[in-house]
Amino acid sequence: MARGTRVSSAPWFLAPALLVVAALVVYPIGQTVWWSFHDASGHRMVGAANYIDIFTSPQTRRALLNNAVWIVAAPNLVLAAGLVVAVLAQRVRRSTALRVVLFMPMAISLVCAGITFRLVYDESPDRGFLNAVVVGVHDAVKPPSLYHGARPRDGQALVPAGGALQTSRTVAAGESVPLPLVGLPPAQLPKTATQAADPGRPAAGVHGVVWSDFTATGGRPGAVDAGELGLPGVDVEVLRDGAVVARTSTRPDGTFDLPQLTGQGYVVRLAAGNFTEPFAGLTWLGPSLVTPAMIGAYVWIWAGFAMVLVTAGLAAIPKETIEAARVDGAGEWQILRRVTVPLMRPIVVVILLTLTVNVLKVFDLVLVVAPESAQGPASVVALEMWRSSFDNIGRGSALGVLLLVLALPGVLFNVHRLRRNER
Repeated sequence: MARGTRVSSAPWFLAPALLVVAALVVYPIGQTVWWSFHDASGHRMVGAANYIDIFTSPQTRRALLNNAVWIVAAPNLVLAAGLVVAVLAQRVRRSTALRVVLFMPMAISLVCAGITFRLVYDESPDRGFLNAVVVGVHDAVKPPSLYHGARPRDGQALVPAGGALQTSRTVAAGESVPLPLVGLPPAQLPKTATQAADPGRPAAGVHGVVWSDFTATGGRPGAVDAGELGLPGVDVEVLRDGAVVARTSTRPDGTFDLPQLTGQGYVVRLAAGNFTEPFAGLTWLGPSLVTPAMIGAYVWIWAGFAMVLVTAGLAAIPKETIEAARVDGAGEWQILRRVTVPLMRPIVVVILLTLTVNVLKVFDLVLVVAPESAQGPASVVALEMWRSSFDNIGRGSALGVLLLVLALPGVLFNVHRLRRNER
């Protein structure tokens, strides 16, 4: 009697949980599958047309490819970062503080983290932290040219030529060549610059002056006026029939002399190296780098999760095993690769499976970090589903079913593993 009472009362205890599961899991999944066989409005049955459409659509194929990149890269990078930090934290003082700092991003929502990394990846070095670092390192190794931003005075002797500036006509020996430039702020001019000198007319060779053709009081365009500074150190090349026949540099007053030249048909060129623009950084959120950039943000967020689980796994490894490996002559790398990681294989599997399922449904990070112009190249299945559902509920539902099918193997494997552990 007592046993029968317990059996008959079991459904009543299970009923609330079953109702919640039915309302929040079973019904939405069933309704999504049902809608996936309907048209954009959800009223007319179209069969498998939506599934044919998503598998033949270039947008879906690109989203699937991006998801594949995420699955291959993100979980492994997160695991590697968590493993490295967890191992190093055992060998440094104040390891608790290090773990807290690394785990803090887990307390931030993905939307907030996305906004943060949108600023980190900003293209302007004045705002974007990463580009500020990249530009600083680049300029320390290869500083920009002194006269970047300079341009020829309109209507005067110089014309652009593939990054360089050259005379628009040929010159002959015994001729003076004025080469006025504008667009240079006074603060950009070198301190060694002096008043530009009027070149006059040389007795032989080619002679000229390169100067900043600007004064606060105006002055005559194309003529050297008082207060206008010469440009020292400008590389000057003289070409004849397309070949460089002479080179020199300007003096502090901007003048240069090539007395050895005779004849005519010369073109005077200011080398392109004089005007190399400063390195502007990388377009992290452009079509080519946006997916790696977002994966970097994801690693920053989830590395703390992997670190906590790896730390728990390291604590469970018997110290005698590690000491025995050291006695046998194994180095730290060999211990990590041949002892630590194999003993932590169950935890490694849990981390990789959890992150793989999580990566399959990544959505908000892509939506927030990728600008509108790059959301097409950066699209993933969840974002494509979200976009499609606004104007085509059938196609959006089909993408939702596809996402469920892709995530299902990982979920089933986790369930199987838990049941096996219970047994």
